[in-house]
Amino acid sequence: MSTENEGTNEGTPVPPAPSAPPVPVESSSAAAPQAPASDAGATTPLPQTPPAAPAAPAAPVGDWPPPAAPQPAPAAAEGNWPPPAAPPTAPAAPAAATDGWQNPPTTPLYAEAGVGAGTHAYGDAGAHAYGDAGAPGAGGAGGAGGAGGAGGAGGADGLAWGASYQQPAPKPGRGGRGGLVAAVLVAALVAGGLGGGLGYTLAKNDDNTGSTTVSASTSGGDVKRAAGSVAAVAEAALPSTVTIQAESSNGEGGTGTGFVFDTQGHIVTNNHVVADAVDGGKVTATFPNGKKYDAEVVGHAQGYDVAVIKLKNAPSDLKPLTLGDSDKVAVGDSTIAIGAPFGLSNTVTTGIISAKNRPVASSDGTGSSSSYMSALQTDASINPGNSGGPLLDAQGNVIGINSAIQSTGSGGLGGTSQSGSIGLGFAIPINQARYVAQQLIKTGEPVYAKIGASVSLEDSGNGAKITDQGSGGASAVESGGPADKAGLKPGDVITKLDDTVIDSGPTLIGEIWTHQPGDKVTITYERDSKTHTVELTLGSRKGDN
Repeated sequence: MSTENEGTNEGTPVPPAPSAPPVPVESSSAAAPQAPASDAGATTPLPQTPPAAPAAPAAPVGDWPPPAAPQPAPAAAEGNWPPPAAPPTAPAAPAAATDGWQNPPTTPLYAEAGVGAGTHAYGDAGAHAYGDAGAPGAGGAGGAGGAGGAGGAGGADGLAWGASYQQPAPKPGRGGRGGLVAAVLVAALVAGGLGGGLGYTLAKNDDNTGSTTVSASTSGGDVKRAAGSVAAVAEAALPSTVTIQAESSNGEGGTGTGFVFDTQGHIVTNNHVVADAVDGGKVTATFPNGKKYDAEVVGHAQGYDVAVIKLKNAPSDLKPLTLGDSDKVAVGDSTIAIGAPFGLSNTVTTGIISAKNRPVASSDGTGSSSSYMSALQTDASINPGNSGGPLLDAQGNVIGINSAIQSTGSGGLGGTSQSGSIGLGFAIPINQARYVAQQLIKTGEPVYAKIGASVSLEDSGNGAKITDQGSGGASAVESGGPADKAGLKPGDVITKLDDTVIDSGPTLIGEIWTHQPGDKVTITYERDSKTHTVELTLGSRKGDN
């Protein structure tokens, strides 16, 4: 940010303006010397002071005034003010008062500011100027307030020779000189006015401060934005997003995000956002316009990390977000994330699709890694509170549900710390989330695709190994299930599902859950160091248990 320099340089002494030479008068008294200006912004010499009438001597203040100088007194050299004292001369006879007004003393009073009426002298900046504002004074330049003159407006922040006074009546036979004085005063005023006006105009038209600003031709509200711009997408999508507050029966809970799924008031979000409120808790949803609604959990899928809530007394003007096709998303496509990171509702961030089919195991907040996804990876900033919010493409279509982040402070995906984004965010593909949400709305329970075999959850990097024994001592390969029918056995290592490489058990589970029961898939596996390929039809399992 630049600052305008208006000519004031505080702390740097400004040389005093040279004094005006005295004007000869028919008197033996000394003419009053011109006082230096204290206006810190003025550095040019002040115009000469018009002749002042002889004045009656003032009462001395301390050792002042100094003895009167002989007539005429030479002008003091600049920088040597006040001039040295001259030999004393006889004091001038006081002039006759006009209307009871006493003329100022012949010699200026150098008293401290504030000592006696009209005794402000070469004191601090902020003392009275050459002639108080609006008062008739000895002509000359005013202080910071403007040009002075006989009867003109003096500055309010300059120096004073004393209280303002009226010019004494001219003596008989001196009319010529009086006319000359009047002419000089008029010329000084005209010149001062012209000079001041010209200086202001030049300063206004030729600002040499080095700061140049350019004003916009239109305000921000008048700018027309392209339909595919981030601003346009955000403007259209924000009214259909909500900030969700979920609390358990004992008051524990947190904040997440959701978006309008249909006109009936269903809101899609993450399971871990509303998990605390499933059993007797409380859920509210707040729109960007501030309207807040109570809601209830319609259904939740722990394995998919998807949940659906429904607004109570939902408004009739709900606008569901358009659902895109996550299978057609390409790496490098633009993304827009909307959410409430750390409770900051209606936050919009942008990025790209960094990767597809990223295997992610996340937590529902209880510490167990029980949710698996084949995620869309994005570098759009996603933080705690963004969970459940929509991940949009450049046209504003929902392509995913923001669900998890990798963070340096979490110790891995699914950690419980509140570390922030490092550019590694993961979203559930909308094709999968749409299917799950529809099942939850229809039955209240999730339906999972399965192969009917238990696999190790260890991240070996070599594939998903079918375990020797299933959960609770059951067989690792379900009798009569899809894997059993395809000839799979304990110890087989599954390395591919269709064209997707499988490097671990969680990767296999996440990839299976991108399909629906009844889908046909091709399984590639290894047994005794030999590779085999088999086709099977996925089975189904209801509920999280």
